[in-house]
Parts: sequence; C-alpha cells; structure tokens
Amino acid sequence: MTDSMPPSSLNPSRPKASAAKVKAELRKAIRRNAHEPDINFLNITAMLDIMTIILVFLLKSLGESTATVPQSDDLQIPTSVLNEERNNEGVVLTVTKSQILLGDDIILKLPSRESLAQSGVGARFKRSGPNDLFIVPLGNALRNARNIDKQIRAARGKDPSTSEAIIVADNDTPYRLLIEVLFTLGQSEFGKYHLMVMQGK
Repeated sequence: MTDSMPPSSLNPSRPKASAAKVKAELRKAIRRNAHEPDINFLNITAMLDIMTIILVFLLKSLGESTATVPQSDDLQIPTSVLNEERNNEGVVLTVTKSQILLGDDIILKLPSRESLAQSGVGARFKRSGPNDLFIVPLGNALRNARNIDKQIRAARGKDPSTSEAIIVADNDTPYRLLIEVLFTLGQSEFGKYHLMVMQGK
C-alpha cells in the first residue's frame, strides 16, 4: 500500500495561479456569460399614442358618417336624391306604421292607415277633439325632452331658445299624421326639423 502523494507532486510542471489572476479570469468568465436581463414589464406608452391617434380618426369618421337605421316591414325610410350629410344633433322622433317613438320609448300605438289618413291619431289623444292637431302624449314626452335639450344647448354655448328634431318616418306615413307630428313639435318649442331619408342614386 503506497502513501498518497500531494496534488502538487502529480503535475510538477504546472505553475500555481496567483489570486489576482484567478479573480481576473473569473471576471472575464462572468462578462462572457453575462446577458441582458429579461424584460418583465410592458411599456405601453407607444401603444397609448397609437390608440389615441386611432380614436381621433374613429370619432371623426363617426361624426361624418350617415346614420344606421334598422329597417323592417314596420319602417321603410323614404329615398332622396340629395347628397348632403344628415345633421347629428336633435331629438330623434320615429314614426313607424304602428307606433310613435321618442328615442327608444314608445309614446303611442297607431290605429289603421285608413283612420290615420282621415283624422290622424284618435280623438282621445288630442287636446280638443278629432280636428285638433296636437297629440297630447307626444307633447308631454317632447316637453321633457325639450327641458333636457335646453340645458345641453346652454352648456354647449348654443341658442337654448329652440330645439331640433330628427324625424325618422316610414315611407308611407299619411300626410295627416306627419302634419300632426310637426305641429306637436312646433308647439313644444322645436323649431327645426330634419327628415331622415335614404340616399338614392
């Protein structure tokens, strides 16, 4: 059995490294194997800039685009040859074949077309009999809409003395009913009307 030999005697030709040299080699190895740390956060500044620009273009295009009105058997919009863009401001009043709506609220159910063509809506909805043109339920709803619109116009710096209405009426609306709607609008301080039409060729 032989005695174990010290490590220095196994390779006598290999010189010992100094501590400074070992540290220098260690620093070189660390620099060689170093890499950029992983980015564990999302920089959204550039993304927000892009979204702001897109939002501006979307708002501009929405303001200039024509309205989308769902048509059905109960509501067919008349056609016009005019090429002007519609006005987006005003209270939306819809007159279909079977009802009158202010915004999304149903104001009045309408009778048959024959009855509407002769005397308009029923006498029980008029102020003073069948020959009157003022539709009481519509006038009451328009009064509330007018008060809200007056405050909005005043806040925007516009003339609050009158309001505007956008009339979305069926193509076959009887003339008598249209006159009654316009008269009721005028009596409710709506001085300007826009009739929604389909752009024809």
